[in-house]
Amino acid sequence: MSIIKEVMPAYADGPNGATVSATADVIANAEASAYRKVSWRLLPFLGVLWVLAWLDRVNIGFAKLQMLDSLHFSEAVYGLGAGIFFLGYFFFEVPSNMLLQKIGAKKTIMRITICWGVICMLQTTVSTPTQFYLLRFLLGAFEAGFYPGVILYLTYWYPTQRRARAFGTFMSASAIAGVLGGPIAGWIMTSMGGFHGMHGWQWLFIIEGIPSVLAGFFAYFYMTDKPDEARWLTADEKRVVLDALQRDNASMGERGHDWRSLLTNRKVWLLIAIFFCLLCANSTLTFWIPTIIKDVGFISPIAVGWIAAVAYLCGAAGMIFNGARSDRRNEVRWHFSGPAIAGGVSMAALALFMGVPGLPAIVSLIAMTLALAGTMSAIPVFWQLPNRYLAGSAAAVGVALINSVSNLAGFGAPYVMGLIKNATGKVTTGLYLVAFIEILAAVLVIAGIRKLGGTQQEA
Repeated sequence: MSIIKEVMPAYADGPNGATVSATADVIANAEASAYRKVSWRLLPFLGVLWVLAWLDRVNIGFAKLQMLDSLHFSEAVYGLGAGIFFLGYFFFEVPSNMLLQKIGAKKTIMRITICWGVICMLQTTVSTPTQFYLLRFLLGAFEAGFYPGVILYLTYWYPTQRRARAFGTFMSASAIAGVLGGPIAGWIMTSMGGFHGMHGWQWLFIIEGIPSVLAGFFAYFYMTDKPDEARWLTADEKRVVLDALQRDNASMGERGHDWRSLLTNRKVWLLIAIFFCLLCANSTLTFWIPTIIKDVGFISPIAVGWIAAVAYLCGAAGMIFNGARSDRRNEVRWHFSGPAIAGGVSMAALALFMGVPGLPAIVSLIAMTLALAGTMSAIPVFWQLPNRYLAGSAAAVGVALINSVSNLAGFGAPYVMGLIKNATGKVTTGLYLVAFIEILAAVLVIAGIRKLGGTQQEA
């Protein structure tokens, strides 16, 4: 007999407030206990995979410090190569999520993780811009389904009021990757240059690609597709989780299930516009932080790595704190808009400070850290929005569609920054532009998304 069934007879004792309250407490405690177990099982492993994905995606920003001189690439070539990753994202995210819904998460995650690890290692063979562009595109194509796939996967396990915290915990792994990735990249590039006749940047791709391949094989045996298949949950715990999901689904009311209607759904396009603006800022910081740190006076790859690590640690804390606070307050609009505005203002301040001769470097680095923390803190809260409007296959395709189209910002922003730096020798003009776009994301949420309560609202 399930925990909920065991406590339900208490309701038959009469309209006694204390009895009803005690029953509700038992149900709440059972649910909290079950979800602690779910979270400890799912989130650390998914977080490790996201760390590996993030390292293999953004290590190009550190490799750039040596790679451009070694291969005689321009800043514009780097910017296009960094950004073309997201074209692969654009074309393959939706098919990947449709496949995940059909064959399950563990097979999908295994395929994705092994393939991106192999492509990461193949980047050691790059010698021309065309090869660079091709491998970056393939890296994006193979990694495309991971992020939206995990977002969809977590909706199979967590009800609405628990998702922002789960999303925030998972997504904070990208910040943790920044904390780890900077020092690791700096050490590899500094200490292994010349080993077996290879450059430090080549060893960076090899050493960070191997763990992804191994983790992909492990994922197949470790992951569980849905709660009713979890042998690591007791029968009572399964029932608690399934009941929570069923109640949440009923409370959300009628939502769109037909994925074919997504392209004409104005709510979906509003969400795409919002996330596009936010990702302009996020991708700019992701791929240009090492360059920004170098431009303010830190040349050593190890120093660049440690400074980036501190900034990403602040980003990780912001994601977890803001996601948990959004869940507790059951509020989305201002928990998204506040950090986005803070991130945009800090980025504009960074551009201003970098243009002031003689200003201590620490001032620019503080502005950079606040820009990164604000931007990253808004991301997990955003992902509360799609499932307010979409369910079933529409949610599976919708999450991928929103993420894939929005991630075109990841293609455009780094490329434009590269063109601006080539033309002016500075990144400040690009930072002002991106700061404005990030603040626009907050304006779109405030103006276009009504206050969200426990029921579906219109955008």
